[in-house]
Amino acid sequence: MHRESHKPLALGAALGNCVHVAGLLNFMRLAAREGYHTISLGTAVPVERLVSEIERLQPQLVAVSYRLTPEVGRALLDDLARQLRQQGLTDRKFIFGGTEPVAEQARQLGLFDEVFGGQATPDDVVAYLHGGVRAAQQPNHAATLLERINNNHGHPIIRHHFGQPTVAATVEGARLIAEAEVLDVLSLGPDQNAQEHFFRPDQMRPELTGAGGVPLRRPEDLQAIYRATRCGNYPLLRIYAGTRDLIQWAEMSVPNLRNAWGAIPLFWYNQLDGRSDRSPVESIAENQQTMRWYAEHDIPVECNEAHHWSLRDAHDGVAVAAAFLGAYNARAVGVTHYVAQYMFNTPAMTFPLMDLAKMLAKQTLIERLHDDNFVSITQTRAGLGCFRANPHEAKGQLGANTVLQLALEPQIVHVVGYSEGDHAITAPELIESCHIVEGALAQCLEGMPDTTLDERVIARRDELIEEADLILAAIQQLACPEPAEEGQELADPWADPQVLAEAVKLGIMDAPHLIGNPHAYGHTCAMLVDGAFRAVDPQTGTPLTERERLTRLGLEM
Repeated sequence: MHRESHKPLALGAALGNCVHVAGLLNFMRLAAREGYHTISLGTAVPVERLVSEIERLQPQLVAVSYRLTPEVGRALLDDLARQLRQQGLTDRKFIFGGTEPVAEQARQLGLFDEVFGGQATPDDVVAYLHGGVRAAQQPNHAATLLERINNNHGHPIIRHHFGQPTVAATVEGARLIAEAEVLDVLSLGPDQNAQEHFFRPDQMRPELTGAGGVPLRRPEDLQAIYRATRCGNYPLLRIYAGTRDLIQWAEMSVPNLRNAWGAIPLFWYNQLDGRSDRSPVESIAENQQTMRWYAEHDIPVECNEAHHWSLRDAHDGVAVAAAFLGAYNARAVGVTHYVAQYMFNTPAMTFPLMDLAKMLAKQTLIERLHDDNFVSITQTRAGLGCFRANPHEAKGQLGANTVLQLALEPQIVHVVGYSEGDHAITAPELIESCHIVEGALAQCLEGMPDTTLDERVIARRDELIEEADLILAAIQQLACPEPAEEGQELADPWADPQVLAEAVKLGIMDAPHLIGNPHAYGHTCAMLVDGAFRAVDPQTGTPLTERERLTRLGLEM
Protein backbone atom coordinates (compact mmCIF):
# COMPACT_ATOMS: atom_id res chain seq x y z
CA MET A 1 0.00 0.00 0.00
CA HIS A 2 1.45 3.34 -1.06
CA ARG A 3 1.85 6.09 1.52
CA GLU A 4 3.56 9.44 1.60
CA SER A 5 7.14 8.62 2.58
CA HIS A 6 7.61 11.76 4.67
CA LYS A 7 4.70 11.01 6.97
CA PRO A 8 5.01 8.69 9.99
CA LEU A 9 2.61 5.74 9.95
CA ALA A 10 -0.03 5.10 12.63
CA LEU A 11 -1.58 1.62 12.56
CA GLY A 12 -4.80 0.95 14.46
CA ALA A 13 -6.89 -2.08 15.40
CA ALA A 14 -9.78 -3.07 17.65
CA LEU A 15 -8.39 -6.23 19.19
CA GLY A 16 -9.77 -9.75 19.52
CA ASN A 17 -13.56 -9.91 19.60
CA CYS A 18 -14.12 -6.16 20.02
CA VAL A 19 -16.32 -4.61 17.32
CA HIS A 20 -16.46 -1.15 18.88
CA VAL A 21 -14.34 0.93 16.55
CA ALA A 22 -15.68 4.49 16.94
CA GLY A 23 -13.05 5.52 19.50
CA LEU A 24 -10.26 4.03 17.40
CA LEU A 25 -11.44 5.85 14.27
CA ASN A 26 -11.69 9.13 16.18
CA PHE A 27 -8.08 8.66 17.26
CA MET A 28 -7.01 7.90 13.70
CA ARG A 29 -8.74 11.05 12.43
CA LEU A 30 -6.92 13.13 15.04
CA ALA A 31 -3.63 11.45 14.13
CA ALA A 32 -4.19 12.19 10.44
CA ARG A 33 -4.91 15.82 11.29
CA GLU A 34 -1.62 15.95 13.21
CA GLY A 35 0.41 14.72 10.25
CA TYR A 36 0.31 10.91 10.42
CA HIS A 37 -0.48 8.58 7.56
CA THR A 38 -3.07 6.24 9.08
CA ILE A 39 -4.14 2.66 8.42
CA SER A 40 -6.94 1.02 10.37
CA LEU A 41 -7.28 -2.76 10.42
CA GLY A 42 -10.84 -2.38 11.66
CA THR A 43 -12.81 -4.47 14.14
CA ALA A 44 -12.17 -7.84 15.81
CA VAL A 45 -8.53 -8.11 14.70
CA PRO A 46 -6.81 -11.29 15.98
CA VAL A 47 -3.58 -10.78 17.89
CA GLU A 48 -1.63 -12.79 15.30
CA ARG A 49 -2.82 -10.57 12.44
CA LEU A 50 -1.98 -7.35 14.26
CA VAL A 51 1.55 -8.60 15.02
CA SER A 52 1.98 -9.68 11.40
CA GLU A 53 0.87 -6.27 10.08
CA ILE A 54 3.20 -4.47 12.48
CA GLU A 55 6.08 -6.55 11.16
CA ARG A 56 5.07 -5.92 7.52
CA LEU A 57 4.23 -2.20 7.68
CA GLN A 58 6.72 -1.10 10.36
CA PRO A 59 4.53 1.70 11.79
CA GLN A 60 5.96 4.30 14.11
CA LEU A 61 2.81 4.25 16.24
CA VAL A 62 0.37 1.41 17.00
CA ALA A 63 -3.08 2.22 18.42
CA VAL A 64 -4.92 -0.67 20.08
CA SER A 65 -8.48 -0.50 21.40
CA TYR A 66 -10.66 -2.87 23.40
CA ARG A 67 -13.99 -1.98 25.08
CA LEU A 68 -15.39 -5.27 26.39
CA THR A 69 -14.78 -7.14 29.66
CA PRO A 70 -11.48 -6.36 31.43
CA GLU A 71 -10.66 -10.04 32.10
CA VAL A 72 -10.78 -10.97 28.41
CA GLY A 73 -9.05 -7.71 27.50
CA ARG A 74 -6.17 -8.50 29.86
CA ALA A 75 -5.69 -11.96 28.34
CA LEU A 76 -5.58 -10.50 24.82
CA LEU A 77 -3.16 -7.76 25.81
CA ASP A 78 -0.90 -10.25 27.60
CA ASP A 79 -0.82 -12.34 24.41
CA LEU A 80 -0.09 -9.25 22.31
CA ALA A 81 2.79 -8.19 24.56
CA ARG A 82 4.26 -11.72 24.53
CA GLN A 83 4.18 -12.05 20.72
CA LEU A 84 5.60 -8.55 20.17
CA ARG A 85 8.54 -9.31 22.44
CA GLN A 86 9.16 -12.63 20.73
CA GLN A 87 9.26 -10.90 17.35
CA GLY A 88 11.36 -7.96 18.58
CA LEU A 89 8.67 -5.45 17.63
CA THR A 90 8.39 -3.40 20.81
CA ASP A 91 10.74 -0.66 19.57
CA ARG A 92 7.96 1.75 18.60
CA LYS A 93 5.17 3.67 20.33
CA PHE A 94 2.13 1.73 21.49
CA ILE A 95 -0.99 3.40 22.83
CA PHE A 96 -4.20 1.93 24.16
CA GLY A 97 -7.78 3.23 24.27
CA GLY A 98 -10.77 1.65 25.98
CA THR A 99 -13.11 1.72 28.93
CA GLU A 100 -11.54 2.62 32.25
CA PRO A 101 -11.56 -0.97 33.67
CA VAL A 102 -9.73 -2.28 30.59
CA ALA A 103 -7.44 0.76 30.55
CA GLU A 104 -6.38 -0.05 34.10
CA GLN A 105 -5.35 -3.54 32.95
CA ALA A 106 -3.40 -2.02 30.06
CA ARG A 107 -1.49 0.31 32.40
CA GLN A 108 -0.18 -2.66 34.34
CA LEU A 109 1.47 -4.29 31.29
CA GLY A 110 4.33 -1.87 30.76
CA LEU A 111 3.85 -2.07 26.98
CA PHE A 112 1.97 1.13 26.26
CA ASP A 113 3.48 4.60 26.13
CA GLU A 114 0.07 6.09 26.84
CA VAL A 115 -3.30 4.72 27.92
CA PHE A 116 -6.53 6.62 27.31
CA GLY A 117 -9.40 5.54 29.54
CA GLY A 118 -12.92 6.78 29.95
CA GLN A 119 -11.90 10.23 31.21
CA ALA A 120 -9.71 11.06 28.20
CA THR A 121 -10.64 13.94 25.89
CA PRO A 122 -9.66 14.83 22.31
CA ASP A 123 -7.39 17.52 23.78
CA ASP A 124 -5.53 14.79 25.68
CA VAL A 125 -4.98 12.87 22.46
CA VAL A 126 -3.81 15.93 20.51
CA ALA A 127 -1.40 16.86 23.32
CA TYR A 128 0.05 13.35 23.24
CA LEU A 129 0.44 13.41 19.44
CA HIS A 130 2.28 16.72 19.80
CA GLY A 131 4.73 14.97 22.08
CA GLY A 132 3.68 17.02 25.10
CA VAL A 133 1.96 16.39 28.39
CA ARG A 134 -1.66 15.33 28.21
CA ALA A 135 -4.14 18.18 28.79
CA ALA A 136 -5.61 16.40 31.79
CA GLN A 137 -2.15 16.49 33.36
CA GLN A 138 -1.67 20.23 32.79
CA PRO A 139 -3.21 21.77 35.90
CA ASN A 140 -4.72 25.23 35.73
CA HIS A 141 -3.38 26.51 39.03
CA ALA A 142 -3.67 30.21 38.16
CA ALA A 143 -4.12 32.33 41.26
CA THR A 144 -6.45 35.00 39.84
CA LEU A 145 -9.78 34.90 38.05
CA LEU A 146 -8.51 36.45 34.82
CA GLU A 147 -5.53 34.10 34.64
CA ARG A 148 -7.79 31.12 35.29
CA ILE A 149 -10.11 32.14 32.46
CA ASN A 150 -7.27 32.82 30.03
CA ASN A 151 -5.55 29.53 30.83
CA ASN A 152 -8.73 27.59 29.99
CA HIS A 153 -8.48 28.57 26.31
CA GLY A 154 -12.17 29.22 25.68
CA HIS A 155 -13.55 26.44 27.89
CA PRO A 156 -15.70 27.96 30.67
CA ILE A 157 -14.28 27.71 34.14
CA ILE A 158 -16.54 26.00 36.68
CA ARG A 159 -17.79 27.54 39.93
CA HIS A 160 -19.93 26.00 42.68
CA HIS A 161 -21.03 27.18 46.13
CA PHE A 162 -20.46 25.13 49.27
CA GLY A 163 -20.95 25.38 53.01
CA GLN A 164 -21.69 22.70 55.59
CA PRO A 165 -23.27 23.26 59.04
CA THR A 166 -19.86 23.03 60.75
CA VAL A 167 -16.44 24.43 59.93
CA ALA A 168 -14.85 20.97 60.28
CA ALA A 169 -17.27 19.42 57.76
CA THR A 170 -16.69 22.33 55.37
CA VAL A 171 -12.91 21.95 55.63
CA GLU A 172 -13.09 18.23 54.89
CA GLY A 173 -15.57 18.71 52.04
CA ALA A 174 -13.46 21.48 50.50
CA ARG A 175 -10.44 19.17 50.54
CA LEU A 176 -12.38 16.39 48.75
CA ILE A 177 -13.62 18.86 46.14
CA ALA A 178 -10.13 20.21 45.46
CA GLU A 179 -8.72 16.70 45.14
CA ALA A 180 -11.47 15.78 42.66
CA GLU A 181 -10.32 18.63 40.34
CA VAL A 182 -13.87 19.27 39.11
CA LEU A 183 -14.13 23.02 39.56
CA ASP A 184 -12.06 26.18 39.32
CA VAL A 185 -13.81 28.38 41.88
CA LEU A 186 -15.25 27.26 45.21
CA SER A 187 -17.63 29.84 46.71
CA LEU A 188 -18.14 29.65 50.45
CA GLY A 189 -21.60 30.34 51.80
CA PRO A 190 -21.54 31.51 55.44
CA ASP A 191 -24.58 31.10 57.66
CA GLN A 192 -26.78 34.15 58.13
CA ASN A 193 -25.37 34.76 61.61
CA ALA A 194 -21.93 35.21 60.07
CA GLN A 195 -23.13 37.28 57.11
CA GLU A 196 -24.89 39.79 59.32
CA HIS A 197 -23.07 39.63 62.65
CA PHE A 198 -19.50 38.38 62.05
CA PHE A 199 -18.09 41.64 63.44
CA ARG A 200 -20.84 41.90 66.09
CA PRO A 201 -20.81 38.45 67.70
CA ASP A 202 -22.87 39.61 70.66
CA GLN A 203 -25.83 40.02 68.28
CA MET A 204 -25.72 36.45 66.97
CA ARG A 205 -28.58 34.08 67.72
CA PRO A 206 -27.03 30.76 68.84
CA GLU A 207 -30.09 28.73 67.81
CA LEU A 208 -29.48 29.76 64.17
CA THR A 209 -25.88 28.53 64.02
CA GLY A 210 -25.22 26.76 60.72
CA ALA A 211 -28.53 27.84 59.17
CA GLY A 212 -27.93 28.50 55.48
CA GLY A 213 -24.19 27.86 55.42
CA VAL A 214 -20.96 27.38 57.33
CA PRO A 215 -20.77 29.07 60.76
CA LEU A 216 -17.65 31.13 60.25
CA ARG A 217 -16.69 32.93 63.43
CA ARG A 218 -12.96 33.71 63.12
CA PRO A 219 -10.53 34.60 60.31
CA GLU A 220 -8.77 31.33 61.20
CA ASP A 221 -11.83 29.45 59.91
CA LEU A 222 -11.23 30.87 56.44
CA GLN A 223 -7.53 30.08 56.68
CA ALA A 224 -8.31 26.44 57.50
CA ILE A 225 -10.62 26.12 54.48
CA TYR A 226 -8.04 27.76 52.24
CA ARG A 227 -5.28 25.40 53.41
CA ALA A 228 -7.53 22.39 52.82
CA THR A 229 -7.91 23.34 49.15
CA ARG A 230 -4.18 23.61 48.43
CA CYS A 231 -4.23 20.26 46.65
CA GLY A 232 -5.74 18.77 43.51
CA ASN A 233 -6.21 21.61 41.06
CA TYR A 234 -5.86 24.35 43.72
CA PRO A 235 -9.24 26.03 43.10
CA LEU A 236 -9.78 29.72 43.59
CA LEU A 237 -11.86 30.60 46.62
CA ARG A 238 -14.38 33.32 47.21
CA ILE A 239 -17.02 34.15 49.79
CA TYR A 240 -20.35 35.94 50.00
CA ALA A 241 -20.04 39.63 50.80
CA GLY A 242 -21.88 39.66 54.10
CA THR A 243 -25.07 41.63 54.57
CA ARG A 244 -23.57 44.28 56.84
CA ASP A 245 -20.06 45.66 57.42
CA LEU A 246 -19.21 44.79 53.82
CA ILE A 247 -15.87 46.58 53.67
CA GLN A 248 -14.73 44.82 56.84
CA TRP A 249 -15.74 41.54 55.18
CA ALA A 250 -13.61 42.45 52.19
CA GLU A 251 -10.63 43.44 54.33
CA MET A 252 -10.91 40.16 56.24
CA SER A 253 -11.61 37.75 53.36
CA VAL A 254 -9.06 38.92 50.80
CA PRO A 255 -5.94 38.15 52.89
CA ASN A 256 -7.35 35.04 54.56
CA LEU A 257 -9.09 33.43 51.58
CA ARG A 258 -7.50 35.18 48.55
CA ASN A 259 -11.06 36.18 47.62
CA ALA A 260 -11.19 35.81 43.83
CA TRP A 261 -13.82 38.51 43.34
CA GLY A 262 -16.35 40.46 45.36
CA ALA A 263 -20.08 39.88 44.93
CA ILE A 264 -22.06 42.87 46.15
CA PRO A 265 -25.70 43.86 45.61
CA LEU A 266 -26.91 47.38 44.85
CA PHE A 267 -30.44 47.67 46.28
CA TRP A 268 -30.37 44.79 48.78
CA TYR A 269 -29.13 43.41 52.14
CA ASN A 270 -31.15 45.91 54.13
CA GLN A 271 -34.68 46.52 55.38
CA LEU A 272 -36.06 45.64 51.94
CA ASP A 273 -35.14 41.97 52.31
CA GLY A 274 -34.68 41.81 56.08
CA ARG A 275 -31.07 40.68 55.82
CA SER A 276 -29.75 43.60 57.86
CA ASP A 277 -31.14 46.65 59.63
CA ARG A 278 -29.61 49.12 57.16
CA SER A 279 -31.97 51.50 55.39
CA PRO A 280 -32.00 51.32 51.55
CA VAL A 281 -30.17 54.66 51.27
CA GLU A 282 -27.50 53.58 53.76
CA SER A 283 -27.03 50.18 52.16
CA ILE A 284 -26.80 51.48 48.60
CA ALA A 285 -24.08 53.92 49.67
CA GLU A 286 -22.17 51.24 51.59
CA ASN A 287 -22.53 48.77 48.72
CA GLN A 288 -21.07 51.34 46.33
CA GLN A 289 -18.19 52.02 48.71
CA THR A 290 -17.47 48.28 48.89
CA MET A 291 -17.36 48.01 45.11
CA ARG A 292 -14.93 50.92 45.13
CA TRP A 293 -12.73 49.11 47.71
CA TYR A 294 -12.45 46.08 45.42
CA ALA A 295 -11.76 48.32 42.41
CA GLU A 296 -8.95 50.07 44.29
CA HIS A 297 -7.43 46.66 45.04
CA ASP A 298 -7.72 45.58 41.39
CA ILE A 299 -10.14 42.75 42.24
CA PRO A 300 -13.10 41.99 39.93
CA VAL A 301 -16.62 42.72 41.16
CA GLU A 302 -19.94 40.97 40.62
CA CYS A 303 -23.06 42.97 41.39
CA ASN A 304 -25.50 40.15 42.13
CA GLU A 305 -28.48 42.40 41.51
CA ALA A 306 -30.87 41.43 38.71
CA HIS A 307 -31.84 38.01 40.01
CA HIS A 308 -32.72 39.47 43.42
CA TRP A 309 -35.61 41.23 41.69
CA SER A 310 -36.63 38.12 39.76
CA LEU A 311 -36.50 36.05 42.95
CA ARG A 312 -39.23 38.36 44.20
CA ASP A 313 -41.32 37.86 41.03
CA ALA A 314 -40.50 41.24 39.50
CA HIS A 315 -41.54 41.50 35.89
CA ASP A 316 -38.77 40.97 33.39
CA GLY A 317 -38.31 44.64 32.44
CA VAL A 318 -37.33 45.51 36.02
CA ALA A 319 -34.82 42.64 36.10
CA VAL A 320 -33.18 43.86 32.90
CA ALA A 321 -32.99 47.44 34.18
CA ALA A 322 -31.49 46.15 37.45
CA ALA A 323 -28.79 44.27 35.52
CA PHE A 324 -27.78 47.50 33.82
CA LEU A 325 -27.82 49.52 37.06
CA GLY A 326 -25.59 46.99 38.81
CA ALA A 327 -22.98 47.15 36.07
CA TYR A 328 -23.33 50.92 35.75
CA ASN A 329 -22.64 51.47 39.44
CA ALA A 330 -19.64 49.14 39.36
CA ARG A 331 -18.15 51.08 36.46
CA ALA A 332 -18.94 54.39 38.17
CA VAL A 333 -16.68 53.53 41.14
CA GLY A 334 -13.77 52.31 39.00
CA VAL A 335 -14.33 48.56 38.54
CA THR A 336 -12.55 47.43 35.37
CA HIS A 337 -13.45 43.72 35.25
CA TYR A 338 -17.10 43.08 36.02
CA VAL A 339 -18.50 39.59 36.58
CA ALA A 340 -21.99 39.72 35.07
CA GLN A 341 -24.10 36.91 36.49
CA TYR A 342 -27.06 35.69 34.42
CA MET A 343 -29.37 33.50 36.52
CA PHE A 344 -31.74 31.46 34.39
CA ASN A 345 -34.99 29.81 35.59
CA THR A 346 -35.88 32.75 37.83
CA PRO A 347 -38.81 32.92 38.36
CA ALA A 348 -38.79 29.15 38.02
CA MET A 349 -41.80 28.98 35.69
CA THR A 350 -40.18 31.11 32.97
CA PHE A 351 -40.10 29.39 29.56
CA PRO A 352 -36.59 28.72 28.19
CA LEU A 353 -37.26 30.85 25.11
CA MET A 354 -38.31 33.85 27.19
CA ASP A 355 -35.52 33.19 29.68
CA LEU A 356 -32.90 33.38 26.95
CA ALA A 357 -34.43 36.59 25.61
CA LYS A 358 -34.26 38.18 29.07
CA MET A 359 -30.61 37.22 29.50
CA LEU A 360 -29.73 38.55 26.05
CA ALA A 361 -31.43 41.85 26.88
CA LYS A 362 -29.38 42.09 30.09
CA GLN A 363 -26.20 41.22 28.22
CA THR A 364 -26.90 43.85 25.55
CA LEU A 365 -27.39 46.62 28.09
CA ILE A 366 -24.35 45.64 30.15
CA GLU A 367 -22.14 45.47 27.06
CA ARG A 368 -23.24 49.00 26.13
CA LEU A 369 -21.01 50.05 29.02
CA HIS A 370 -17.86 48.38 27.68
CA ASP A 371 -14.93 50.66 26.96
CA ASP A 372 -11.16 50.64 27.36
CA ASN A 373 -11.56 50.71 31.16
CA PHE A 374 -14.55 48.43 31.69
CA VAL A 375 -15.35 44.94 30.42
CA SER A 376 -17.78 42.29 31.63
CA ILE A 377 -17.15 38.59 32.19
CA THR A 378 -20.19 36.44 31.42
CA GLN A 379 -21.19 34.03 34.18
CA THR A 380 -24.29 31.86 33.78
CA ARG A 381 -26.17 29.66 36.23
CA ALA A 382 -29.45 27.89 36.81
CA GLY A 383 -31.92 29.20 39.34
CA LEU A 384 -31.85 27.26 42.58
CA GLY A 385 -35.65 27.29 42.89
CA CYS A 386 -36.25 25.41 39.65
CA PHE A 387 -34.79 22.06 40.71
CA ARG A 388 -37.12 19.20 41.53
CA ALA A 389 -36.68 17.18 44.69
CA ASN A 390 -36.35 13.92 42.73
CA PRO A 391 -32.56 13.69 42.16
CA HIS A 392 -32.86 11.85 38.84
CA GLU A 393 -35.13 14.51 37.37
CA ALA A 394 -32.97 17.26 38.84
CA LYS A 395 -29.89 15.83 37.11
CA GLY A 396 -31.72 16.05 33.80
CA GLN A 397 -32.64 19.66 34.57
CA LEU A 398 -29.02 20.47 35.37
CA GLY A 399 -27.78 19.17 32.02
CA ALA A 400 -30.60 20.85 30.06
CA ASN A 401 -30.10 24.18 31.86
CA THR A 402 -26.40 24.13 31.05
CA VAL A 403 -27.07 23.66 27.33
CA LEU A 404 -29.42 26.67 27.28
CA GLN A 405 -26.85 28.82 29.10
CA LEU A 406 -24.20 28.17 26.46
CA ALA A 407 -26.04 30.49 24.07
CA LEU A 408 -24.53 33.38 26.05
CA GLU A 409 -20.98 32.02 25.50
CA PRO A 410 -20.10 32.13 29.21
CA GLN A 411 -16.57 32.36 30.55
CA ILE A 412 -17.83 31.07 33.91
CA VAL A 413 -20.49 28.42 34.46
CA HIS A 414 -21.80 28.63 38.01
CA VAL A 415 -23.02 25.09 38.70
CA VAL A 416 -26.00 24.75 41.01
CA GLY A 417 -26.01 21.21 42.36
CA TYR A 418 -28.89 18.90 41.54
CA SER A 419 -29.63 18.27 45.23
CA GLU A 420 -30.59 21.88 45.97
CA GLY A 421 -34.31 21.22 45.44
CA ASP A 422 -34.18 18.93 48.46
CA HIS A 423 -31.17 19.81 50.64
CA ALA A 424 -27.91 21.75 50.72
CA ILE A 425 -25.32 20.01 48.64
CA THR A 426 -22.68 17.65 50.04
CA ALA A 427 -19.18 17.31 48.64
CA PRO A 428 -19.90 14.05 46.70
CA GLU A 429 -23.06 15.57 45.21
CA LEU A 430 -21.17 18.71 44.26
CA ILE A 431 -18.51 16.65 42.51
CA GLU A 432 -21.18 14.68 40.64
CA SER A 433 -22.99 17.88 39.61
CA CYS A 434 -19.78 19.32 38.16
CA HIS A 435 -19.24 16.10 36.18
CA ILE A 436 -22.78 16.38 34.78
CA VAL A 437 -22.08 19.93 33.62
CA GLU A 438 -18.75 18.92 32.09
CA GLY A 439 -20.61 16.24 30.16
CA ALA A 440 -23.00 18.85 28.79
CA LEU A 441 -20.07 21.10 27.87
CA ALA A 442 -18.23 18.26 26.12
CA GLN A 443 -21.33 17.51 24.04
CA CYS A 444 -22.55 21.02 23.28
CA LEU A 445 -19.77 23.58 23.62
CA GLU A 446 -19.06 23.62 19.89
CA GLY A 447 -21.19 23.22 16.80
CA MET A 448 -24.60 23.84 18.40
CA PRO A 449 -27.45 25.64 16.60
CA ASP A 450 -27.56 29.33 17.48
CA THR A 451 -30.74 29.76 19.53
CA THR A 452 -30.12 33.51 19.82
CA LEU A 453 -31.27 33.85 16.19
CA ASP A 454 -34.77 32.57 16.92
CA GLU A 455 -37.16 35.34 15.81
CA ARG A 456 -39.24 34.97 18.98
CA VAL A 457 -36.13 35.38 21.14
CA ILE A 458 -35.06 38.47 19.20
CA ALA A 459 -38.51 40.06 19.44
CA ARG A 460 -38.73 39.54 23.20
CA ARG A 461 -35.12 40.70 23.72
CA ASP A 462 -35.84 43.95 21.89
CA GLU A 463 -39.10 44.43 23.80
CA LEU A 464 -37.28 44.07 27.11
CA ILE A 465 -34.52 46.48 26.09
CA GLU A 466 -37.19 49.05 25.31
CA GLU A 467 -38.90 48.42 28.67
CA ALA A 468 -35.63 48.75 30.58
CA ASP A 469 -34.77 51.97 28.79
CA LEU A 470 -38.13 53.42 29.88
CA ILE A 471 -37.44 52.41 33.49
CA LEU A 472 -33.99 53.99 33.37
CA ALA A 473 -35.47 57.17 31.87
CA ALA A 474 -38.07 57.27 34.65
CA ILE A 475 -35.30 57.07 37.28
CA GLN A 476 -33.58 60.01 35.59
CA GLN A 477 -36.77 62.03 36.08
CA LEU A 478 -36.23 61.79 39.84
CA ALA A 479 -33.02 63.83 39.67
CA CYS A 480 -33.16 67.33 41.07
CA PRO A 481 -34.71 69.52 38.35
CA GLU A 482 -33.07 72.72 39.60
CA PRO A 483 -29.97 73.86 37.70
CA ALA A 484 -26.68 73.37 39.44
CA GLU A 485 -24.91 76.32 40.96
CA GLU A 486 -21.74 77.46 39.27
CA GLY A 487 -19.02 74.83 39.77
CA GLN A 488 -21.45 72.31 41.29
CA GLU A 489 -21.87 68.90 39.69
CA LEU A 490 -25.34 67.39 39.53
CA ALA A 491 -25.68 63.92 41.03
CA ASP A 492 -25.88 61.04 38.60
CA PRO A 493 -29.41 59.66 39.15
CA TRP A 494 -28.43 56.09 38.20
CA ALA A 495 -25.73 56.12 40.89
CA ASP A 496 -27.29 58.34 43.55
CA PRO A 497 -28.38 56.39 46.66
CA GLN A 498 -31.22 58.82 47.41
CA VAL A 499 -32.57 58.65 43.86
CA LEU A 500 -32.29 54.86 43.66
CA ALA A 501 -34.02 54.40 47.00
CA GLU A 502 -36.76 56.78 45.86
CA ALA A 503 -37.20 54.73 42.66
CA VAL A 504 -38.05 51.73 44.85
CA LYS A 505 -40.32 53.76 47.11
CA LEU A 506 -42.30 55.09 44.14
CA GLY A 507 -42.52 51.74 42.36
CA ILE A 508 -40.32 52.42 39.34
CA MET A 509 -38.28 49.50 40.58
CA ASP A 510 -40.79 47.14 42.15
CA ALA A 511 -41.65 43.51 42.84
CA PRO A 512 -44.79 41.80 44.18
CA HIS A 513 -42.93 40.35 47.17
CA LEU A 514 -42.24 43.88 48.45
CA ILE A 515 -45.88 44.54 49.26
CA GLY A 516 -46.27 45.85 52.80
CA ASN A 517 -42.64 46.98 53.03
CA PRO A 518 -42.52 50.63 54.13
CA HIS A 519 -39.48 51.29 51.93
CA ALA A 520 -41.10 50.01 48.72
CA TYR A 521 -44.23 50.45 46.62
CA GLY A 522 -45.01 46.75 46.32
CA HIS A 523 -48.28 47.07 44.40
CA THR A 524 -46.99 46.15 40.96
CA CYS A 525 -48.67 42.91 39.91
CA ALA A 526 -46.66 40.52 37.73
CA MET A 527 -47.77 37.22 36.25
CA LEU A 528 -46.54 34.52 33.90
CA VAL A 529 -47.95 35.36 30.48
CA ASP A 530 -46.91 33.22 27.49
CA GLY A 531 -43.85 32.05 29.42
CA ALA A 532 -42.59 35.49 30.45
CA PHE A 533 -43.12 37.53 33.61
CA ARG A 534 -45.05 40.65 32.65
CA ALA A 535 -46.62 43.50 34.57
CA VAL A 536 -50.42 43.13 34.54
CA ASP A 537 -53.47 45.09 35.63
CA PRO A 538 -54.21 43.86 39.17
CA GLN A 539 -57.96 43.84 38.53
CA THR A 540 -58.17 42.20 35.11
CA GLY A 541 -54.83 40.38 34.71
CA THR A 542 -54.38 42.11 31.35
CA PRO A 543 -50.70 42.69 30.47
CA LEU A 544 -49.51 46.29 30.73
CA THR A 545 -46.88 47.88 28.57
CA GLU A 546 -44.06 49.43 30.56
CA ARG A 547 -45.19 52.88 29.43
CA GLU A 548 -48.68 52.18 30.79
CA ARG A 549 -47.30 50.88 34.11
CA LEU A 550 -45.06 53.89 34.63
CA THR A 551 -47.79 56.33 33.60
CA ARG A 552 -50.06 54.83 36.26
CA LEU A 553 -47.37 55.78 38.79
CA GLY A 554 -47.82 59.41 37.79
CA LEU A 555 -44.72 59.67 35.62
CA GLU A 556 -44.72 61.47 32.29
CA MET A 557 -43.55 58.90 29.76
